[in-house]
Amino acid sequence: MKNYDVVIIGAGPAGIVTGATIKKQYPHKSVIVFAEEEKGLVPCGIPYIFHHLNSVEKNVMMPKAVIDAGGEVVVDYVTNVDADVKTVTTESGGIYKFEKLIFATGSRAVVANFIPGYDLENVFYVRKSYNYITKMFAELKEKKNIVVVGGGFIGAEIAEQLSLNLDKKVKLIESEEYCFSKAFSNNLSKIATEQLRKTDVDVFTSSMVQEILGEDGKVKAVRLKDGNEFEADAIILAVGYKPNTQLAIDAGLTVNRNNAIVVDNYKQSSVKDIYAVGDCSQTLGFLTGRDDFIMLASTATAEARILGYNLFGLKIKNRFSGTIGIFSTVIKDLSMAAAGLNEKNGLMTDVDYIEAEFSAVDRHPGTIDDTSSLSVKLFVSPTDGSILGGEVWGGKSAGEIINTIGLAIQKNVTIYELISYQIGSHPLLTTAPTMPVFIKAAEVALNKIEAQRKIG
Repeated sequence: MKNYDVVIIGAGPAGIVTGATIKKQYPHKSVIVFAEEEKGLVPCGIPYIFHHLNSVEKNVMMPKAVIDAGGEVVVDYVTNVDADVKTVTTESGGIYKFEKLIFATGSRAVVANFIPGYDLENVFYVRKSYNYITKMFAELKEKKNIVVVGGGFIGAEIAEQLSLNLDKKVKLIESEEYCFSKAFSNNLSKIATEQLRKTDVDVFTSSMVQEILGEDGKVKAVRLKDGNEFEADAIILAVGYKPNTQLAIDAGLTVNRNNAIVVDNYKQSSVKDIYAVGDCSQTLGFLTGRDDFIMLASTATAEARILGYNLFGLKIKNRFSGTIGIFSTVIKDLSMAAAGLNEKNGLMTDVDYIEAEFSAVDRHPGTIDDTSSLSVKLFVSPTDGSILGGEVWGGKSAGEIINTIGLAIQKNVTIYELISYQIGSHPLLTTAPTMPVFIKAAEVALNKIEAQRKIG
């Protein structure tokens, strides 16, 4: 039996950042990370393996940061956790005693066993596994007719990337009216779906798969509930992810209705000295404080830093009031991003808000080369002017603007403060100093609030 101060199960973004942070903050503590495979993948980069990168190796993520900081990484599968005696047992028969244990086991792709034919040969999932994606990448090289089921970020991005290969015909099936509907507002979901239709992907929304048809045990076609059938020699089921928590459940940890591990502000589970971070752990909505279902590497690494700093004593206060949820994507050169509240989750939480939108170009003057349109929509409380959510679409600067809006939400910035926000500008980098889009959107919101007050 080997003894360690910290045992981390999982070598994804959450596990790597947690391990490296702990070693940097507490260099005298021994840390071991268990990885299921020798190589990992950058989760958000997986769709781009299939065209832009054209390689699995170019998307590899290694736990080098943990090793460089003085930690250990072992490729072995943890099969049992005994919370009482504080040990973990691995597939190879190793037993490791811990002072602190961290679950960073991530999430697993949902297996669509509710669709007949889900288990046929050439039905694939977007799994966060180097070995699986390597095999999938090689096999899809030979496929000509590919149907992607699921129009969320992963499904839409992988469909777009596959369609850029001239030898492939790609169809996307989405059950909702628009793609990206779980993260974007109706308006931005519609813009995103229209943009996807400008690619070589055949997009079918408001459509449900009834059955995957096969011949000799292999995929032959897909049948929709409306009776349409599409020939296919490969199906990719991108129908979501779920927390990978069976090991934690077996160890006696409390999980929520989504089977995510329940944790406090500092990621402590229901069992003393056992923690959870990333996709396997509970997230709470920043407005409601209730269970949410957001799985993002950016959220996971933020949680990991908090845990790493505070594991052996409170060093930094956790200022998360809840998970904001900051999403971004690019389809056919149109960048789209969202953070926090929009009219969909606003309805679910019964939040009072106003919308304010402003558009300009992302360089100045507008005659400069490489200029793109840029639009910002803010969702603002009419009571105190606080920013509750935002969306940005247009040029590539949308990705960083949404991060600024995310910070504003997290710090409870109001539109009154945002209007006096000091910015830098440059013709080749930003909108004109006379019309920074998110500040101008704040002005629109202020005018709406003032008009409401006058009417009231």
